Amino acid sequence: MDSARRRRLITCLAVLGWTGLAIQLYLIFFARLSVGASLLGGLVSFFSYFTILTNTLAATVLTCAVTDRESAVRRWFRKPWVSSGIAVSIAVVGLAYSLLLRHLWHPEGWQFVADELLHDVMPLLFLGYWWWCVPKGTLRLWHLPVWLIYPLVYFVYALLRGHLLGAYAYPFIDVAVLGYPQVLANAGGILVGFVLVGLLVIGLDRRKSL
Repeated sequence: MDSARRRRLITCLAVLGWTGLAIQLYLIFFARLSVGASLLGGLVSFFSYFTILTNTLAATVLTCAVTDRESAVRRWFRKPWVSSGIAVSIAVVGLAYSLLLRHLWHPEGWQFVADELLHDVMPLLFLGYWWWCVPKGTLRLWHLPVWLIYPLVYFVYALLRGHLLGAYAYPFIDVAVLGYPQVLANAGGILVGFVLVGLLVIGLDRRKSL
């Protein structure tokens, strides 16, 4: 694929990523306005979901890939190990949603569109971008524990926020309903998923670089 065509394709992926995020943010704002709730609280709630944070990172990587202006941010997100770590996280987003959350609700209308973009479309497209466009052969096993810092920090934040507000972002970390032993067991299972996906990404990186 020539560079111009690849650039247009990545631009389309970035637009899809930002579109899914924009639709979800609009829906949250609309819901809060309808009950007279704070929009600032809606913004905080929006960025309290691992799905939203990870899709934002993925959309940022895609945007940096088609941005010509040099900056420290662009150079950071263009690093193969950074893009690969985000690929691991967004793969887990898609897997966890399909295995743990999809059966719990049935969104319709624009919520269905946002749901599909954030949980199904973007994980697959970003993994495709990672496979075809991110340079291979630089990943090492020590990158794996570095990648795990992000979900671990999020988990601590999600528990703290849930404790303070009495509302947890995801049902499988709802301490009020499940208790800490079950929540920690659930988190441990998801962490194992991160490790397995991370090892797979590192293995694929090495295989493609041969």
